[in-house]
Amino acid sequence: MMTDNKKKQEPKDQEVKQNDSIERETRDKSSQTELSIEEKLKEAEDKLLRSLAEIENQRRRFEKEIKDAFEFGSFNFSKEILALLDNLQRAKLAIKNDNELKKNKDLDKFIEYITIIEKDLISIFEKNNIKKINSIGKKFDPNLHQAMTEIEDENAEPGTVVQEVQSGYMLGERLLRPVLVGVSKKKETKNGENKAKKEEK
Repeated sequence: MMTDNKKKQEPKDQEVKQNDSIERETRDKSSQTELSIEEKLKEAEDKLLRSLAEIENQRRRFEKEIKDAFEFGSFNFSKEILALLDNLQRAKLAIKNDNELKKNKDLDKFIEYITIIEKDLISIFEKNNIKKINSIGKKFDPNLHQAMTEIEDENAEPGTVVQEVQSGYMLGERLLRPVLVGVSKKKETKNGENKAKKEEK
């Protein structure tokens, strides 16, 4: 009888063991699926954060482009219109220095009208953030100036702007056109010239 009971119990024990192992496997599988879901959630969150960062960067880029277009969209037009002011100033000088026109009694009125137009143009430039660069007496700056000639000047320190050949302008913080300048240099003495000639020989 005891052996019969043992025989009956053995298959039951095996069933219990099998059931336990099946339960363990399902638990392991469910924990693996839970981990993979967490990983997927983390991955999705990471992708979302990256996308949001990219959208923010793009928004900033567009804002900067709009601001630049607003500020510097007129850059080429402003550069071209400076030629008009230059020609007006040249015409004024030419008229003043013309001996035939000096005899005309209406010359002063004509020059006065040209001066009014010139002032109006400068006023329009200033309203649109275009400002003239003042250079006389300042140190030569390659970012603002373009040297056209060197002028011997004992009163000025070497490298100082002593002459403006053509005015330069800024559009906001951006260089619209450099100032064409004459820069001072020390007057060479005869001794210095002789030394230079000896060195050349």
